[in-house]
Amino acid sequence: MNPRWIWIALMSTISLRAADIAEIRSIMANRVEKGRAVGIVTGVIDEKGRQVIASGKVSLDGTQPPDGDTVYEIGSVTKVFTSLVLADMIEKGEVKPDDPVAKFLPATVKVPSRNGRQITLLDLSMQVSGLPRLPDNLKPADPANPYADYDAAKLYDFLSRYTLTRDPGEKYEYSNLAVGLLGHALALKAGMSYEDLLRRRIFDPLGMRSTSITLSDAQKKRLAPGYDASLKPARNGDFAVLAGCGAVRSTVNDMLKFVAANLELTDTPLKFAMRRMRSATKAIGSEDLEIGMAWHVFTKFDTRIWWHNGGTAGYRSFVGFNPAKNEGVVVLCNTFLDNDDLGRHILESRYPLSAVHEYKEVPVDAAVLERYVGEYELTPAFKIAVTREASRLFAQATGQPRFEIFPHAESEFFLKAVDAQITFLKDGLILHQNGMDQKAKKVK
Repeated sequence: MNPRWIWIALMSTISLRAADIAEIRSIMANRVEKGRAVGIVTGVIDEKGRQVIASGKVSLDGTQPPDGDTVYEIGSVTKVFTSLVLADMIEKGEVKPDDPVAKFLPATVKVPSRNGRQITLLDLSMQVSGLPRLPDNLKPADPANPYADYDAAKLYDFLSRYTLTRDPGEKYEYSNLAVGLLGHALALKAGMSYEDLLRRRIFDPLGMRSTSITLSDAQKKRLAPGYDASLKPARNGDFAVLAGCGAVRSTVNDMLKFVAANLELTDTPLKFAMRRMRSATKAIGSEDLEIGMAWHVFTKFDTRIWWHNGGTAGYRSFVGFNPAKNEGVVVLCNTFLDNDDLGRHILESRYPLSAVHEYKEVPVDAAVLERYVGEYELTPAFKIAVTREASRLFAQATGQPRFEIFPHAESEFFLKAVDAQITFLKDGLILHQNGMDQKAKKVK
């Protein structure tokens, strides 16, 4: 057996064919063998059972293979838990979806509104609040740990001086700020910390014993260290007031319990709250995509998939399910490598796998690379900083890790960490990702 990967299968009564499992195993092993990931764990579930498949190692300097109990940062998948708490509170009559978030914040905080429309709890959950992706006063002391020192005082300061550029409810904009604010407001309403709120409302009822924000000593021993896209060690992330957007750590086995509850393969007290999260959706302006309460919805090939992904400096995650077929998948990786394509492909075989590895690098003169160095603005609160180190070029988006970008033509670059490409223009760049082309003007 190749020492770089191991396959673990549990409860092999699952309805996936042996050929399907073999394909998953092969895809994961290929990504590890090509040096794109240190370790990947995938869990699949349906009404007949579940399986866990693991490839690679827990750490580069060790030999231990990962398994269903290995702990990973799940990043923005945390947003689904935040919205589930909201749905549960609505079901129990503790809050209303159209309650203004200002109702749950200190009276000294002036939450922005526009044309008489206030930002509601549901606006925050569905990310149509009008708030930007990130606050403009997110200026971390440590760029490698950007949320660690962003506290309530900074959040309140931003809200009190920010002017909305559109009405709440008008348009979708993915926002760590919005969902982080939602988690904070719900914790204030409940009179406890955000982590305690999750534990009491979700983790304990679902038996998710290895899921938390603050790791126990036992969990620390099972934590897979994170690595960036170049397989260099990455710091674990810390969150303060915006914990609701990305602070949770979990395992594939625990996340399969969560997926089972959403599919109602198990009967849980959160059943009706989970149904509420999928009861209404909004278009987000991208073909085949909608959003519910935190869950994104992908409809293609006559298949409707509910999913969310996540990424921190050294980890990537994907959780998705198809209620029509009672099938679900969890993919956790301790390398910043986008495995969304694998998760979707498992749920719908016609969904293509990423072709990012097919790009071939070409040499580009250092003087040409130097022309691309600078800051590019997609929105006032979301910029991409491009830097150079000798013959290597790097890109870092606001609040995200820095990644090396690789040329496959003089002005065409690709990322190995995610399925994304960048085209440099005379006065800016175009980011090609998720089927969208977003132009950014060079401002520095």
